[in-house]
Amino acid sequence: MPVPLSVRTVVAPVFGTNCYVLSAPGGACVIVDTGAGTAQDVVASVRALGLEAVAVLATHGHADHTWDAAAVCDELDVPLLIHEADAYRVTDPFGTLGLGASDGAASGPLAQALRGTGIDPRSYRTPRRVDTFTTRPGVVSDLGLDGLGLRALHAPGHTEGSTFYLVELEAGPAALTGDVLFAGTIGRTDLPGGDGAVMTRTLRDVVPLLAPGARVLPGHGPATSLVAERRSNPFLAG
Repeated sequence: MPVPLSVRTVVAPVFGTNCYVLSAPGGACVIVDTGAGTAQDVVASVRALGLEAVAVLATHGHADHTWDAAAVCDELDVPLLIHEADAYRVTDPFGTLGLGASDGAASGPLAQALRGTGIDPRSYRTPRRVDTFTTRPGVVSDLGLDGLGLRALHAPGHTEGSTFYLVELEAGPAALTGDVLFAGTIGRTDLPGGDGAVMTRTLRDVVPLLAPGARVLPGHGPATSLVAERRSNPFLAG
């Protein structure tokens, strides 16, 4: 049985990305989805609590989930870990969204979201060390991170490498679902690399592999539960 983990949430000031700090009783921890503007709070929390970071994880490679990964990885001397199918996004966050590198950083929704935050829209950096893992839909893989018990479940559709991270929390099983499954809805599939048919298969074949009573910790918005989503989320009907 995995040791139950504690979870702390830092909400990014840009796009409201949920960044999760998951820690074991012995002090080992991982940080998941370091959105823009989370680095200072995350690093301060890790150090104030005396935690020992093992890795930064990304549920997928979109910039709103990886913007502060380089800063956090540098400060805590850990790698960024991401599914191999999304690793290419980390080195070209704007081009992989169909935007030019400079245009993507300096204009459009991203620049608008950064306005007033004090974050330079051109400040994105690729972490010095990016490690990848391989898994596929229908197969739960243990990531082997210092007894934290994190498991990965490939859940493509929003992006090619979107991944659920399965954990045991003090309150029971949970899934960090990134931008695949939210309270009451699902992630968009109209960005480059998104695929509506693949998302449908993920909802049909991968979501049922989650523990029936799992808590759902999404990439944006409030936490929910698989029970609640099966009851009220129109995309999980049937």
